[in-house]
Amino acid sequence: MNINQEQLSIFKTVMETGSFSAAARKLGKVPSAVSMSISNLEIDLNIQLFKRVGREPIPTQEAKYLYKKTENLLIEINQWKQYALALGTGLESSFNIVIASELIHTQWIKYIQILEQQFPTLEINIFSAPQEDAMKMLMQNEVQFALLFEREMLDHREAFVELFSETLIPVSALSHPLALCNTVTLENLSQYRQIVVTSRDKTIKPELVFSKDYWRTDHYHLALSLIEKNLGWGFLPQAFFQSLIIQEDKKLHVLAIADFTSDLRYFIDLVWNKENAMGIAGQYLINYARQQRNK
Repeated sequence: MNINQEQLSIFKTVMETGSFSAAARKLGKVPSAVSMSISNLEIDLNIQLFKRVGREPIPTQEAKYLYKKTENLLIEINQWKQYALALGTGLESSFNIVIASELIHTQWIKYIQILEQQFPTLEINIFSAPQEDAMKMLMQNEVQFALLFEREMLDHREAFVELFSETLIPVSALSHPLALCNTVTLENLSQYRQIVVTSRDKTIKPELVFSKDYWRTDHYHLALSLIEKNLGWGFLPQAFFQSLIIQEDKKLHVLAIADFTSDLRYFIDLVWNKENAMGIAGQYLINYARQQRNK
């Protein structure tokens, strides 16, 4: 059996137009070429596709069944060709990006949408991890990009472009002792357990630790559960916090800290390993981020 795309396309067109001559006109062929193609397809399949009675061919039941499959098959063939062409021009076989768990409620999705619009055949895989673990994934080449908060210390291998900013807000449960204070000092903070979102690797020291006693978790939803149950206070990203305000069952108190601005504003970076070769989708994303940054 040696069935090709052109045969399938001709068969599909005959089914849709209802005749060999109409299919020929639509495809820019002579009717005899269409008739011959259908006859060869019937021989290859060992199935009669059309009853040639009267002026117009009548589709058999077998033809009707095959027609349902043909359109999807032609779409898949075209997608396969586009994918192969893209690979030949340097498009990545897959595109992996990790979003720091602190940032999952920010506007990162628009950058994925841009990639999908520009490279519809590209396989995009998105992961989430605490900031320190996300950086480790990047440097171990598990992902091509990471979306991270600005870092105090830069790895010599990293390159980045700023995308937008995010704010961390100190919060507690409404019944927490800190919530009862009109103004909270650093000394007050140090006396109560802090819930810290950080790496799973306990050898990595968390950032923004103000308390002598703290618990670690690797995700803000877990931190939220602990804070809500009055097991400690902690910092939540503003975008995440605002999404909770809509839900009436999420009752949190924003702490008014006297010794520094309680709203901690950080820039969010698109980070990549400059030692690795970049495919065309990766380079496109970098250029797009830089253009947006310069607007």
